Amino acid sequence: MEIVILVIYATALTLLFLYNCGQLSLIIKYLRSKGTKSVINKITKTLPTDYQPTVTVQLPVYNELYVIERLIDAVVQLRYPQDKLDIQVLDDSTDETTDLIARKVAHYKQQGIAIEHVRRPERTGFKAGALAYGLPFAKGELLAIFDADFVPDVDFLLKTVPHFADSDVGIVQTRWEHLNEDYSLITQLQAFGLNAHFTIEQSGRYAAGLLANFNGTGGVWRKSAIIDAGGWQSDTLTEDLDLSYRAQLRGWKFVYREDIGSPAELPVAMNALKSQQYRWMKGAAECARKLFSQVLRTPGVSFSGKIHAFFHLFSSATFILLLLLGVMSVPLLYIRSRHPEWEWAFWIINLFQVNLLILIVFYGVPLWFLKSDHKVRFIWYFPMYSSLMMGLSLHNTIAVIEGYIGRKTPFVRTPKFNVNAPGDSWSSNKYINRRPGGLAIAEALLALYFLGGLALAFTIHDFRMFFLHIMLMVGFGMVALYSLLQSVR
Repeated sequence: MEIVILVIYATALTLLFLYNCGQLSLIIKYLRSKGTKSVINKITKTLPTDYQPTVTVQLPVYNELYVIERLIDAVVQLRYPQDKLDIQVLDDSTDETTDLIARKVAHYKQQGIAIEHVRRPERTGFKAGALAYGLPFAKGELLAIFDADFVPDVDFLLKTVPHFADSDVGIVQTRWEHLNEDYSLITQLQAFGLNAHFTIEQSGRYAAGLLANFNGTGGVWRKSAIIDAGGWQSDTLTEDLDLSYRAQLRGWKFVYREDIGSPAELPVAMNALKSQQYRWMKGAAECARKLFSQVLRTPGVSFSGKIHAFFHLFSSATFILLLLLGVMSVPLLYIRSRHPEWEWAFWIINLFQVNLLILIVFYGVPLWFLKSDHKVRFIWYFPMYSSLMMGLSLHNTIAVIEGYIGRKTPFVRTPKFNVNAPGDSWSSNKYINRRPGGLAIAEALLALYFLGGLALAFTIHDFRMFFLHIMLMVGFGMVALYSLLQSVR
């Protein structure tokens, strides 16, 4: 049994190292691209300002009582020729959100704005189904998409649309910014993690010409690219990743604009964060199952591109590895004390701690470039963010496994709050799931399990995993505590 534990731990650590090597490659590609930013800036400045095709702005919404008016008010302010712009509010709501939309749409229609309130007979296919339903009615050859928690900049279309003068461009994605980053520790940590994705991963993939993903919102699609790629499909929970890959495998170009920010609201409640993580992780696993064989068969994708696509599509599996490493680390500490003759094996395992160095660079670089005045916060953010992700590893592992085995579950939306400043209340939000569930209890038990790992360190006088077990205990404890407190708030 001891050999089995050692092999499982070493295998998980090795696989995580290989994944992080892929991340290191993206870091290098991103840093190299920084040197060509002046060239890119010159290119963007020479984009044709007279290219102004008709654009349809699609707003897929479902029960967004707290943010729908803010969204519509922001979208109607977009600077673009009014005769070439129309807006679709794709409303699947089952509550008073529909009445709010109807009043807003009527108000702006009276002002001559081309805005439509679109209701479909039944909510099949969830968000993907709503976007697909609105597609035949869309007047624009381009489609800009915003989720309900976004507040687009007024110049969004003027900055993104010119890229489509190149007839091969099918997607333009912008970087998410955060309306309520400073609301709480949870929102600060989410922003810390998302900034790494939108800085290192998206920019690195775009700079290297690798397959990348539309993030579901804050971007623009060419309508013909959507149709050519097979349209929006609802057989995964991440319809954005799915369509992105299918379009690029058909030869459509992906453009990423790191310099254009699209402000959005971060989840402020733990159960809201969990529902978002569940959808992202399970959806990525479903897309890996659906698309990777197609990636391998596509002749236009280079060998390097296929390797990076593998890491990209299977990235959510890292939570399985993370959970295995955590759970196995406690008995491994005991095994190490019993078998000093195996020290050579543990010495080899320790070499893989280079994982930590890669992660420090991966999350440190975005803070350096985006938040140069917050550099010192990295000392606090990095261990706390790592702890939070460790704490979510049980929840996310379940989601990933369900995705790989093909277990279908409904699209669970992330509740929106319209809270921005510290002190804003969300306790009366009617969309919050206040049931803690058995998973919160399991997370609390895991926190106690790693507390036992700390006690074991004192018993056998081996503190080499002490800091790791503190982070695991804090992570699972934080996730469990927030989940349980939310249920009684």
